Amino acid sequence: MAMEMRLPKARKPLSESLGRDSKKHLVVPGDTITTDTGFMRGHGTYMGEEKLIASVAGSVERVNKLICVKALKTRYNGEVGDIVVGRITEVQQKRWKVETNSRLDSVLLLSSMNLPGGELRRRSAEDELAMRGFLQEGDLISAEVQAVFSDGAVSLHTRSLKYGKLGQGVLVQVSPSLVKRQKTHFHDLPCGASVILGNNGFIWIYPTPEHKDEDAGGFIANLEPVALSDREVISRLRNCVVLLVTQRMMLYDTSILYCYEASLAHQIKDILKPEIMEEIMLETRQRLLEQEG
Repeated sequence: MAMEMRLPKARKPLSESLGRDSKKHLVVPGDTITTDTGFMRGHGTYMGEEKLIASVAGSVERVNKLICVKALKTRYNGEVGDIVVGRITEVQQKRWKVETNSRLDSVLLLSSMNLPGGELRRRSAEDELAMRGFLQEGDLISAEVQAVFSDGAVSLHTRSLKYGKLGQGVLVQVSPSLVKRQKTHFHDLPCGASVILGNNGFIWIYPTPEHKDEDAGGFIANLEPVALSDREVISRLRNCVVLLVTQRMMLYDTSILYCYEASLAHQIKDILKPEIMEEIMLETRQRLLEQEG
């Protein structure tokens, strides 16, 4: 059995490797954000002795007169229109319970999904009896947030054919604060794989399908064997996502693609070695800075 021995190495100060990101105003619980009384109190803050104080650790965000603290590590707080990846945990009457990395289980109603074949009609008792045939415990799905209830629970829908049951691929769970909000969270990368960047911190990496089966209504998963070349691409992308998360970089299609291209000079198993991570990270960060101008 092969073993690899590594010698200890002095860590560089974090500020040297952060670049532009270090300009963020970071606070910990109890820090005074401002003593100006003209600001409004937002999430993650409270008033004390006429001062605005942080109640969570994170970065301060200001929108006009509103100040809030965005936690660096938190559960997912749903917003209408978010794209999420979730796992079915329970089949109930006319609904499924879905784990979406939030404080409470999300709900997918039977009336909020496409029927197989895309039929548009009222849901009948036969549909309710066949619910486990559509989705059962353990299935992964992609969906969109339809509503957020007063207690923070999320209601989902899969009424578009781009949503539905997920087939073969790799799930990576990250902090929701690291997923960048974009117009689309479904990306077909030129390397031969696709990613779904869930706003809830669940990243799904899968081989790009040659043709999309639109007659299935999004509930027939492709379980055919995946080619070795596709599995290698998916494994490399997975390690690149883990690398970006370790370095606290935002996840979006460009950052993942640049990191993937920078990692091509190394074997997949070596990507997460500290010295190689640093080399890939520096190249990725430099390309992103050049793109931003």
